[in-house]
Amino acid sequence: MITSGHRADELPVGFKRHLRVEAIAGDAVYLLSERGTTALQGREVQELAALLDGTRTLTGVLEEAARSLPSDTAARMIAELARADLIGYHDPAVDAGAEGYWELSGLRGGSAAASLQTTPVEVIALGRIDASAARAECAAAGLRTVEPEDPEDSEDPARQEDPEWPAGRAGTAAAFSLVLCDDYLDPRLAAVDARHRAAGRAWLLAKPCGAETWVGPVFGDPNGACWECLAHRLRGHRTSMAPVLHALGLSGTVPVPEASLATVRAMGLHTAVLEAEKWVAGLRYEGQRAICVLDTRTLRTRQHPVARRPQCGACGDPGLVAETVRRPFTVRSSPRTHVVGGNHRAHSAETVLARYRHLADPVTGIVAELRPAADCPEGLHRYVAGRNLALGDTHSLAGLRGGLRSQSGGKGTTPQEAEVGALCEALERYCGTRQGDEPVVRDTLTGLGAAALHPNACQLFADRQFREREAWNNRHARHAGFQRVPPPFDPAAPAEWTPVWSLTQGTHRYLPTSMLYFGAGPGGVPTAPWADSNGNAAGSSPEDAVLQGLLELVERDAVALWWYNRTRQPAVDLDAFDEPWLARARRAYAEAGRELWVLDLTADFGIPVMAALSRRTRGGPEAVSFGFGAHFDPRLALRRAVTELAQLLPPKSDSSAIRAMDRALLDWWHTGTIENQPYLCPDPAESPRIPDHWTYTPGGISGTTSKRRTRSCAPTEWTCSSSTRLGPTWDFPW
Repeated sequence: MITSGHRADELPVGFKRHLRVEAIAGDAVYLLSERGTTALQGREVQELAALLDGTRTLTGVLEEAARSLPSDTAARMIAELARADLIGYHDPAVDAGAEGYWELSGLRGGSAAASLQTTPVEVIALGRIDASAARAECAAAGLRTVEPEDPEDSEDPARQEDPEWPAGRAGTAAAFSLVLCDDYLDPRLAAVDARHRAAGRAWLLAKPCGAETWVGPVFGDPNGACWECLAHRLRGHRTSMAPVLHALGLSGTVPVPEASLATVRAMGLHTAVLEAEKWVAGLRYEGQRAICVLDTRTLRTRQHPVARRPQCGACGDPGLVAETVRRPFTVRSSPRTHVVGGNHRAHSAETVLARYRHLADPVTGIVAELRPAADCPEGLHRYVAGRNLALGDTHSLAGLRGGLRSQSGGKGTTPQEAEVGALCEALERYCGTRQGDEPVVRDTLTGLGAAALHPNACQLFADRQFREREAWNNRHARHAGFQRVPPPFDPAAPAEWTPVWSLTQGTHRYLPTSMLYFGAGPGGVPTAPWADSNGNAAGSSPEDAVLQGLLELVERDAVALWWYNRTRQPAVDLDAFDEPWLARARRAYAEAGRELWVLDLTADFGIPVMAALSRRTRGGPEAVSFGFGAHFDPRLALRRAVTELAQLLPPKSDSSAIRAMDRALLDWWHTGTIENQPYLCPDPAESPRIPDHWTYTPGGISGTTSKRRTRSCAPTEWTCSSSTRLGPTWDFPW
């Protein structure tokens, strides 16, 4: 497209405007630009270069070149220079600098300039954004602006008060929109997004103010994300505002004072207009699907990809999750990876990280962060991955407090194993959080009949615990939600139920929805019976997740039998497990001034369960800590227990993390010792366990078995199984 109205054969041809041409006789023709230097060698090209100065048409260049070069040679050289994107037509109506910019961007300068002049752009300003300044900046950039079609999309009082504006002044319909706001969760953006999706029109969102300016993404790709997809992710990272939103009855966001400078606002506005200008000119690149965040205090820039949610209620299939939950689940055996540290999963840690690492992003990701833990002793590996969503309550300060379990985390014998573990635990808890699109049936336990399971079939609370729940909950309020006893379930009371697939019976059964998902129900407050994370797991395949969830329940059950009954358990002979990773871990604990030992907790399932324990041997309280692991392979059970111990060590006494800890846990670290808690020590009457103590037969993921002869435990009235969490004297500190 030629902006001046000239035909191509009427325009001068020459080297691209972004190139400086220097011909050095006897050497080469040098083309210099921001991209670097290109050298053209040969007598013919030197003669031709002198004619490509942008003052001659193509016909004129060929005619003059014919005086010293064969006509076919000159034509061939010009064609080769054009294919190399080194020459082109010069449009006199286009600024040379602008034409050079578009050329560097891979566009024809004349076509880009023409698009700017002919594409109507709508500017929508929300919040504290100066609409007139934004339109003036667009005009200065050469964009053709038109008035917003809907006066409510603008903060200009004159426009909002004029009832004739839409019909009398809207003018030409826009082909693209630049939407400026001071918060990406402004509730009015929902209507803006819906209007643009209905019209099939692209629009750019930007926040040009604040210490951090945001630009992007461009919405409008039928296969891309919409604003509702982005808003869902952003809300997930603003849980700290939830108590205020809940108390004030607000939706969307809580306005905060603007922290900005005039120069910041100008720069943010210029950047937003530049992105709009590039889109209108025809420039396309992957970054337009992302939010570009510039921290104006450090000039650090980061891009945060915005992905489409296939279950989005605005642009996707809102019934997708419900359909998936209602679908029967078939377990398929698959070979495990033989990579060291693979933990008998279907895929290696490297593969899982490559596949899902993009889900970690502080702005647009499911996982807020993925980083090494700052307080992990040298030689041990621990990663953290954002807030622990399994804690549930976000409507009060208590529900948002920090502590040992306030974050999702991962451990391993290598940094990569720990990183993958943290990522998977955070994804596991996100997937277990209620989003509102889960399948729900409202009925009573009696009404559902045999299709429903009584909640206590999973909770396993004793009648005495229900009778004494109020006294117990008051006495143990310091444990937040971990030690609460819910009220007895009323079979005649209507409740929300969600189907779960029974692997043993091959059919769907129903459990209360509140037991299956973390977070609040329709009323905005978590209801009983409450969900917990026992048996939750993520994996590199569905079968991985099933197996890891089962092993976690086996582990919790064996730990409960030991902890609540205070039984003495046999030691595990660490010297007999000749593993390089174990030698490194033992050395790391010793260098940190801590003793390390392991107990065999294997119960009647016969699946190896181990508890790794550590205490400080110098400089203060013993601060006894635990790590647990279960696996068919006793070596992997040991590996899991010892590496998990690194996650549960106390932070440094002068760190902010220690001040956020649960008071009961702090009391344990300061007062619990192997002398006053002798069950923490190995049973001297039992010989230490070695690998051959267990009969382990390797097989496929679903065919791995391990057996051992077990002792029977005589449970007391307070003995707990999988998800019962109460003790007679000391409460389990985490």
